[in-house]
Amino acid sequence: MPLPAHTLPFTTAPDSLCILRLSAVGDICHTVPVVRSIQRQWPTTRITWVIGKLEASLVGDLPDVEFIIFDKGRGWRAYAELWKALRQRLKGQHFDVLLQMQISIRSSIASLLIPADIKLGFDKARAKDCQWLFTNARIAEKPRQHVMDGLFGFASTIGVTDLALHWDIPIPVEAQDFVQARLPGDRPLLAISPCSSNRARNWRNWRAEGYAQVADYVMEKYGMQVVLTGGPSKLEKDYGEKISALCKDKPTNLIGQTDLKQLLAIIQRASVLISPDSGPAHMATAVGTPVIGLYVTSNPERTGPYLSQQWVVNKYPEALQAEEGKMVDNVAWGQRVRSAEAMARISVDDVTEKLDQLLGTERTRQNGQS
Repeated sequence: MPLPAHTLPFTTAPDSLCILRLSAVGDICHTVPVVRSIQRQWPTTRITWVIGKLEASLVGDLPDVEFIIFDKGRGWRAYAELWKALRQRLKGQHFDVLLQMQISIRSSIASLLIPADIKLGFDKARAKDCQWLFTNARIAEKPRQHVMDGLFGFASTIGVTDLALHWDIPIPVEAQDFVQARLPGDRPLLAISPCSSNRARNWRNWRAEGYAQVADYVMEKYGMQVVLTGGPSKLEKDYGEKISALCKDKPTNLIGQTDLKQLLAIIQRASVLISPDSGPAHMATAVGTPVIGLYVTSNPERTGPYLSQQWVVNKYPEALQAEEGKMVDNVAWGQRVRSAEAMARISVDDVTEKLDQLLGTERTRQNGQS
C-alpha cells in the first residue's frame, strides 16, 4: 500500500471523503452520528457512502450524502457495478480519504476499487480478516470500546473534534401514516422485536413464552398497547404467531409487514422497545426510544443499546462464567457465549423489573415537565 499523499489529522476540511460501511443495520445506525459530526465540522466536504442495499433503504435519504449501493446479492457483479459507479462520478479524481469502517474480506476487496489518497482502517488489533493489508493508515488502538466509540475513532483520527450523538434519520410522511393507521390512538406503546439475525450458532433470541407474559403484564398493569415487529423470515413470523397465541389480550402483530422506514416510525412511536442484540435496538437509540436489551450471549458493553445501558438485562457475565469458566475481563472483547440454552437465564421477572423501573422513571420525568 503506497504512502498517503496527505497526513492526518487534516488541518483544513478535505474536499471529499468516502465511507465504506455496508452493513449491518445496527452498525449503520452507529455510523450515522459519525457522518453527522463530519458534516457539522466540515459542511463543504463532499461525502460519499458505499452501503448495502437493505441498509440504504433506512439511511439512503440522509441529506448532503451521496450513496453508492453495493448489493452483495449480485455476487461478483456488485464489484463491477461499484467500479462503474465510482468511475462515472469521480471522473478520474481521488477521494482525500476513505474511512474503511467495515471489517470483512468482501469490503476489503471493494476498497481496492475506491481511489483514495488515505485509506484509514482499524488498528491492527481490531483489523480482523487482514483488513490492515488493505489500508495505509489506522485509528488509535483503544481496547474494550463500544462499537460506536470505535467508529467515532475514525472521525477523531481525521481531525473532527465536534463529536456528538446526532442522528435525525428522515422518516417519510408515508411511514408515519402507516403507523397511525395500524396503531391508532395515543395509548403508550410497547414494541417487542423478538428476534435477532438468523445465523449459525447465533443464540440471542429469548423464548416466545417470556415475551407473551411480558406483553400481558404491561397490558394489564399499564394499559399499554403492544406491537410485535420484525422481518419477513419464517423464524420471525413463527415467533410472532406463537407470542400472539400465548397472549391473553392479542398484540398487534406487524412482523414481516414493514419496511425499515416503517419499522423506524413504529419504534419512534413506542414508549419502550424490548429486543435482543439486534438492529432494532440501535434503531431505537437513533430515535430516542429507550431499550430493554436482552443480553446473554454477547457483551452489552460492546454491542448494547448505547443510551440504554441502565435498562439492559445483562446475563452475559453469568453465562460466560458458566460456559467458559472465565470472567469478562479475561476473554477477548466481543467473545460470544455459544450455548443454545443461554437465553433461558433471563426470567420474566428480570424483564418486568426493568420495565417497572423505566416506566416509573419516565412518569417521574414527564410529571416534572408538566
